[in-house]
Amino acid sequence: MEQVDCVVIGAGVVGLAVARALAQAGREVLILEAEAAIGTGTSSRNSEVIHAGIYYPQGSLKARLCVAGRDALYALCESHGVPYQRCGKLIVATDDSQLAGLDALQAHALANGVDDLLRLGGNELSLLEPQLNAVAGLLSPSTGIVDSHALMLALQGDAEASGALLALQAPVEAIEVMDEGLRVAVGGAEPMTLITATLINCAGHAAPTIASRTKGLPADKVPPRYFAKGSYFSLAAATPFRHLVYPLPEPGGLGVHLTLDLGGQARFGPDVEWVDSLDYGMDASRADGFYAAIRRYWPGLPDGALQPAYTGIRPKISGPGEPAADFRIDGPAEHGVAGLVNLFGIESPGLTAALAIADEVRQRLTQEARGS
Repeated sequence: MEQVDCVVIGAGVVGLAVARALAQAGREVLILEAEAAIGTGTSSRNSEVIHAGIYYPQGSLKARLCVAGRDALYALCESHGVPYQRCGKLIVATDDSQLAGLDALQAHALANGVDDLLRLGGNELSLLEPQLNAVAGLLSPSTGIVDSHALMLALQGDAEASGALLALQAPVEAIEVMDEGLRVAVGGAEPMTLITATLINCAGHAAPTIASRTKGLPADKVPPRYFAKGSYFSLAAATPFRHLVYPLPEPGGLGVHLTLDLGGQARFGPDVEWVDSLDYGMDASRADGFYAAIRRYWPGLPDGALQPAYTGIRPKISGPGEPAADFRIDGPAEHGVAGLVNLFGIESPGLTAALAIADEVRQRLTQEARGS
């Protein structure tokens, strides 16, 4: 039976960031990825936005790790040549009834450590984006966009340069808590069994399922999993916008917003659809509901301008009608199993926060080793 110091399950952006952090700290690391390539799930089906940290509940892991991760991510993009753009985002009030909400959002962002928001009036917004319909707004200069695949390749490269190994098509079938460590049964074309001192479950959608297969982990330490599907539509023509544009948040999400890719193409989304499985099929008729939402802040959106782009599914651990759950980074202090860390509900802003999540995992494992 093979023995490995650290096993990281999942080679999405968070799993790769965790593997990188541990390998750079001198740990022996093996990354197990069920698919045939890195980052084929949530990491490749998102808006690629670098979030500022505006919306999340004060004191939450999402708020703290988003702000820290944002700064670390920009620094890594600079040092590693990962394509990105600090394009900025406008959060807009389209009528006077929303002004109080805009004030509250700015105060909330400041409490989260986002201290660079600029309040703009309607005329100032028109100068920035002439086609925008808004009476006031907030400019977030620290919001940006990133090439998520290039980012993952950079993380993988750093991890492997520090000795980490990546095994593709290596699904984890079972885990058992043993006296000598954690026994990991790996399937695929070349099944194997490992014993590891440290296991970090970064499997995204599959994280609760893998945790439920862990013999010796209390069942009440495994959250339910839910799938929130969002559709994205792109603009068939060139976009007149240079900033990301978001409406004020609404119950259940951030509303249908305008994002840009690094090639300058505009994308709109996501809407929210609760589904029962990982079905990434695209329903083009969902565009019908987008036009009215977009025209609140862009009245000039032409008929027939939207075309299907892609769908994404968030790995939720809170269901319809429930408050959005915080990130869960469950280590031995939470579940009592030495050497095991389960990451649950790592949805947005998971990409932005990935480096900070990895640092949090590394610090918790260091504290466990010291017995503190």
